[in-house]
Amino acid sequence: MCPVDDFSFSVFPNENFLDLRLYQYGWEQCAPLHSFGPFVRNHYLFHYVISGQGKLDCEDVEGVTHTYTLGEGEGFLICPEQVTTYAAHKAAPWKYVWLEFDGLRAAEYIDSAGLGPSQPIYRPLSQAQGDGLRDRMLYIVEHTEASPLHLIGHLCLFLDGLMTTSATRRELKGGQLRDFYIQEAITYMERNYPREITIEDLADVCKLNRSYFSKIFKENMGCPPQEFLIRLRLSKAADMMKGTNNSIGDISYMCGYPNQLHFSRAFKKRYGVSPREWRARNQIQKKR
Repeated sequence: MCPVDDFSFSVFPNENFLDLRLYQYGWEQCAPLHSFGPFVRNHYLFHYVISGQGKLDCEDVEGVTHTYTLGEGEGFLICPEQVTTYAAHKAAPWKYVWLEFDGLRAAEYIDSAGLGPSQPIYRPLSQAQGDGLRDRMLYIVEHTEASPLHLIGHLCLFLDGLMTTSATRRELKGGQLRDFYIQEAITYMERNYPREITIEDLADVCKLNRSYFSKIFKENMGCPPQEFLIRLRLSKAADMMKGTNNSIGDISYMCGYPNQLHFSRAFKKRYGVSPREWRARNQIQKKR
């Protein structure tokens, strides 16, 4: 059963998760011609159309704008830094449920579903599978009082459903050995992120050729190793700013950014605000 009101919106209360994070989630019965954009998101945003119709205008990786018409049982993905506008149909405005999420593994799962800036439209392999994905999203929306870990678990179930039911999903072959190499590289980054790390270092850890390592890492994780390392460092920095009183300069250094200016630029590009502003909004106030 879908909610009967016109709108529901919630903000996820906890960000102490690196692999996957929820940010906001909700559902809306849109008014005729109701639109949003043009706008750029900092994180992934996925809408599933429960009923009605609408259209999406979005730029691909080359900056070319495409228009898609969607209806009940379909979905659309908005990627970080992608310019999009979406609007409800005049006669049959859509009702959708949506999740905003991100994390170190998010790009990998999105890529496995065969989705991205140049392929933003989700169509299920069957109506029943699409209904199941919708219900997984509605579960999160309807259980805002559940613990953060509980909701992250259901975010994992949603992403599993997205990957397995998408008509554009990618078939992974020979993944076990590749997964081992990638996990070795990620473990090395997690243990050494404060230090300078090169692609050669990571390839050496995996005993692989540099070019081949970079290729399989991007194929498996959805981004190059350098970008993954940046995300890891910035996630660690955000956790430190939220849970400690260390200065931003010290946190910058501890997370592999000797130059605080470079850290601030990278952080703002990733989170949309400066480190100081992010800390003011999110720091946990400890009881004395």
